[in-house]
Amino acid sequence: MKTFKILTIIGFLSFALYSFTSIVQEEWIVPEKYQTMKNPIPTKTDASIGKSLYTKHCKSCHGKEGYGDGSKADEQEGDLGDFSSEEYQSQSDGTLFYKTTFGRDDMPEYTKKMPDDEDRWLIVNYMRTLAE
Repeated sequence: MKTFKILTIIGFLSFALYSFTSIVQEEWIVPEKYQTMKNPIPTKTDASIGKSLYTKHCKSCHGKEGYGDGSKADEQEGDLGDFSSEEYQSQSDGTLFYKTTFGRDDMPEYTKKMPDDEDRWLIVNYMRTLAE
């Protein structure tokens, strides 16, 4: 009986620790140099190219309006975010560039698919147009 109690306690503690680790992993850590990075592409520059790149690379998961409701959204495990939200839009351009560039979990890294930094900056500019 004592062994059962010990195993139950160990099981409970293991589950609690696992749950805590999952919560901690939800936070997306962006290096300081990216948080303060300025977008070198003026906002209105090549807006149609930014939209086209978003449509090609982002829309299937993030949706046409950036609500996280694209055709592949249900296949993803994490929260895809809502690009129109104040919380999302309050992030710096450098933070969005970092997330778009390096990804994590279900979000792929785009340094190979889009090796030109300018393309990813154009996407950041387009995502800014999705504000509420």
